[in-house]
Amino acid sequence: MLQRIQSIFLILTSGAFFSLFASNFASSDKTAIGIFSDQLYNVMDNPILIVMTVMGGALALVSIFMFRNRPLQLRLGYLLIVLSILLPLVAGLLMYNEGSLNDPNVVIEDGIGIYLPIAALVTTLLAIRFIKKDNKLVKSMDRLR
Repeated sequence: MLQRIQSIFLILTSGAFFSLFASNFASSDKTAIGIFSDQLYNVMDNPILIVMTVMGGALALVSIFMFRNRPLQLRLGYLLIVLSILLPLVAGLLMYNEGSLNDPNVVIEDGIGIYLPIAALVTTLLAIRFIKKDNKLVKSMDRLR
């Protein structure tokens, strides 16, 4: 049901997750041992990041079609919030644990991919806000019957 505003926000959340496949978390000026061997650090460098990204995008899409079951839609939204917080944390942790940051000659610049989960977090929070507002409206209409 795309006429609801939370559906638009959930589509934007899904787009933010799936656009991580086209963007980089970070890039380096020189090749280094580890994840920066190709000078780029993106989702495809680790299977955990791939799973989290696909799971976040798919949950956002599934949540759009759960408009008749608003409590489940809210729970999926909360799970999306957890994924959008964990994804940049896990990406940063994996980047620092790879050991490629031990070389002081390598300059690492952050990419847009590290900010996309934050955009997904904001759009998910807005979607949850409007789901709660919709739930409140339905409950008030039930009281009138």
